Amino acid sequence: MKTLNRRHFLTGTSALLAAPAILRATRAHAQTPTIKVGHVSPRTGPLAGFAEADDYILQAITQRFGAGIDNNGRAWQIEVISKDSQSNPNRAAEVASELILSDEVDIIVAASTPDTVNPVSDQAEINEVPCITTDCPWQPYFFGRGGNPAQGFASTYHFFWGLEDVIGAFLAMWDGSGVAKKVGGLFPNDADGNAWGDPQRGLPTPLAAAGYDLVDPGHYQPMTDDFSNYINAFKEAGCEIVTGNMIPPDFGTFWSQAAQQGFNPKIVTIGKALLFPSVIQGLGDRGIGLSSEVWWSPSHPFSSSLTGASAGDLAGGYTQATGRPWTQPIGFKHALFEVVADVIGRAEDLEDSEAIIAAIAATNMNTIVGPVNWANGPVPNVTKTPLVAGQWQREGDGIDLKIVANATAPNIPTTGELMLLA
Repeated sequence: MKTLNRRHFLTGTSALLAAPAILRATRAHAQTPTIKVGHVSPRTGPLAGFAEADDYILQAITQRFGAGIDNNGRAWQIEVISKDSQSNPNRAAEVASELILSDEVDIIVAASTPDTVNPVSDQAEINEVPCITTDCPWQPYFFGRGGNPAQGFASTYHFFWGLEDVIGAFLAMWDGSGVAKKVGGLFPNDADGNAWGDPQRGLPTPLAAAGYDLVDPGHYQPMTDDFSNYINAFKEAGCEIVTGNMIPPDFGTFWSQAAQQGFNPKIVTIGKALLFPSVIQGLGDRGIGLSSEVWWSPSHPFSSSLTGASAGDLAGGYTQATGRPWTQPIGFKHALFEVVADVIGRAEDLEDSEAIIAAIAATNMNTIVGPVNWANGPVPNVTKTPLVAGQWQREGDGIDLKIVANATAPNIPTTGELMLLA
């Protein structure tokens, strides 16, 4: 019997409690039973760049799942129900609740920053629904949700890199540049920014240990319209590097005001905002030479467990189908459904949510973003994927994100060398 008691108890009526029992019986005796997978991502709002490839990936996954997935000699149909978080944590929690309580999904997946991943995971944990997430550094996912390393979570699992990896990738890129080790920090007052700027778990302590002086004037409010105080502080301190974690509109405001106020750092390495070609294109010539972390690229030496396609094949297919450049979330969105398919195929009893959770916990597979194995830690419910650093450079008539530092993951080849900003 499928263990849905708690989620239906939360709806508050005995009439609703009776209905799922009928549904379970119908599904259990249907010729082709169905597993419902809920999916939450920021289709609209300031985080929409993370979901740019959603339509492409979901269409391909729907086609791939069309014949069903075999579990214990029986084919199960997969129905994916996708909802937009609108880049709002409250909305993410709301649609996750809808997927769990109204759509009655069996598994829920989510991606794209703590603003999406954390509220969805919290709803899944409360309602005891199997949950798989990605595209969020593991510290804001785990500690941002009050995680206890001695205990972990019951039903929510996450794969991505951590702040220690992004720090290592950034340092590997900066160390050979020859620029002054004065770094200006831009951290918003949100889950991501507070994690990146945290004195213990974030950038300050490791940068200091590596000989860098981080100038942090304080965490700013997202969507601020004036970075003058930050720019003045960086100029006075002689900062030649700027780093942090920002949404694209905030970085656009900062970078425009930096030019107006004569602040010209030699390296600008910003997480989140500089991941997407659409953002760099929008900055024009001022976008060339900016740098960021690289979670996934066509050069990554991994292939899909679902289709056999290489990272290059997946990126090229996206460009051919859409006319747009590849973007990093393509790989991780595809990998989410690789893990889902693997779990559905291995679960001992797809009518039992606890069996699905057990199958997630036992995952040990290779995906298009690298190995996924929750036995490896670094904390319960979390496993890490590799990370390198890259810089946006001209490529013919366009731009490309070149991998310029790979000391943190030598199996991922470099495709260019770091160039200082003019």
